[in-house]
Amino acid sequence: MKHPLPALAQTGLFIVMLGAPCRAADPAQGSGDAARGKILFQQSCALCHATVLGPGNTAVSGQGPNLVGVMGRRAASFPGFHYSRALIGSGITWSPATLEHFLAAPTADVPGTTMPIAVPNAADRLDLVAYLGTVTAPGGVSAPVSAAPVQAGPHAPEPGDWMNDAPGLKHSVDLAALPAPFSTVSAGNGPEVVAPPAGAVPSVPQGFTVKLFASGLSAPRLLRVAPNHDIFIAETRAGRIRMMRAADGAGAPSQTEVFADGLNGPFGVAFYPAGDDPQWLYVANNNSVVRFPYRNGDLRARAAAETIVPVLCAGTGGHSTRDVAFSRDGRRMFISVGSGSNVAEGLSIKSVAEIRSWEAEHGRGSAWGAETNRADILVTDPEGRQPLKTYATGVRNGVGLAVDPRTGDLWVSTNERDALGDNLVPDYITHLKEGGFYGWPWYYMGNHEDPRHAGERPDLAGVAIAPDVPVQSHSASLEMVFYTAKDGVAAFPADYRGDIFAAFHGSWNRNTRTGYKVVRVRRRDGVATGEYDDFLTGFVVDNRSVWGRPVGVAVAHDGALLVTEDGNGTMWRIAYTGAPGRQ
Repeated sequence: MKHPLPALAQTGLFIVMLGAPCRAADPAQGSGDAARGKILFQQSCALCHATVLGPGNTAVSGQGPNLVGVMGRRAASFPGFHYSRALIGSGITWSPATLEHFLAAPTADVPGTTMPIAVPNAADRLDLVAYLGTVTAPGGVSAPVSAAPVQAGPHAPEPGDWMNDAPGLKHSVDLAALPAPFSTVSAGNGPEVVAPPAGAVPSVPQGFTVKLFASGLSAPRLLRVAPNHDIFIAETRAGRIRMMRAADGAGAPSQTEVFADGLNGPFGVAFYPAGDDPQWLYVANNNSVVRFPYRNGDLRARAAAETIVPVLCAGTGGHSTRDVAFSRDGRRMFISVGSGSNVAEGLSIKSVAEIRSWEAEHGRGSAWGAETNRADILVTDPEGRQPLKTYATGVRNGVGLAVDPRTGDLWVSTNERDALGDNLVPDYITHLKEGGFYGWPWYYMGNHEDPRHAGERPDLAGVAIAPDVPVQSHSASLEMVFYTAKDGVAAFPADYRGDIFAAFHGSWNRNTRTGYKVVRVRRRDGVATGEYDDFLTGFVVDNRSVWGRPVGVAVAHDGALLVTEDGNGTMWRIAYTGAPGRQ
């Protein structure tokens, strides 16, 4: 999938959270500035939506549908894309007026749309609409010349395909055997999320049980467990943090409350300081970090949010999830900020001297322009007093952060780039080296140059760090967690301790679906082996439909593994029951 909140793309339009300076709207102006609209689109919309046609004038979808010829098109009519039911039933035909009206207030215009994010500035809306009015197929016609999406036909299953998933199945990606770019066509194969089939339960390894723990949640995303055992869940789209309370061994929460709401795209949650008595709950919003005073057992925030980092980057479109974590000694706060684009399309070229000057301030391999402070892991102190600095660069979308409790190393779960084919580029899970460069946008998986930036940065050849655990391309690895439980009624066997669990949200840019599962990343003496095993599988119905999209993973006090999925708004509890005497 590769987008932190992919359901939003199913509206048939684009995700826009504009952060560029806005000029004042002229009420008398009847049309916008298409040139400025193109810039806004590239900054905030192009990650999900193409405005070009593929080979043979075929219409290429991404995480959102292609917008070539959108004017005059009936809403939800673009071929090869799975739209929300709300948009399908809206009856809208896109025109400058209907498009501008929708962008002003999507949820009011189409109740039930999965794109709640408006474009509040009238001038921005006019400019975007003006640009989209210029995007037509060859010959100036509105409709694409070919209605066929760029997508290969049926083919034999591969090791990374969903059809081969099974608990305990081992995987590894050989970086020496990666295919050449464009070995397959780039697919637009987003999933249709359906209701769970009757009696559907995911699969887990022998000796484990998995049961539905909670339902009816609003697209639950990242989750973390407080020192007093309460469970905190980011409901990103709803702008709130929810908490749940459950006794050890319980099959459902005994209490659920909204801890805080009115937030802007909250995702990362962290308790500070470490230990049994935290004083603060930090929340990473879309473009800021805030904190709430917190004491063990709080059901609701006891005071308004205090802003710690007011602005993370200039733009807020593109990848929008941010995670937050603290160093083991409590002196540093790490924040992940994903890229605004797929591969920094349109990035300006700097001279050698300009690059040296830029990197002296922003870090080796850091991107500039609209990508400043993006595709990076940033660091400051817990009070936000120190200026933001880059801890690691070239990390395209480091969705999940975790600090190894044994070594203090910072780890990241990363979505890599799209549109190079079914098996490029592998996503990854890795520990980060301070000052390390991880490739984006010029290189990937070590010294593999991205052909879309060929020859632009020879100075970075051989510099990019290859990750510890590359995983199947387009898996969309999201939250990760170290398994640390030593006891409890649901605790896993001892050989799981120190290993990593990661949630794979699932592919959209692969002809045959992959991901939609939770995996176990194996480590030996704290070092990743490069292998990972399927652990929780079974959310895929067929190559078109899925009923679950895992996002969050956390270890409960009783040793159970908790998993959120945002397709149908549920949480699952996995317990080990294979030992004698376990119930």
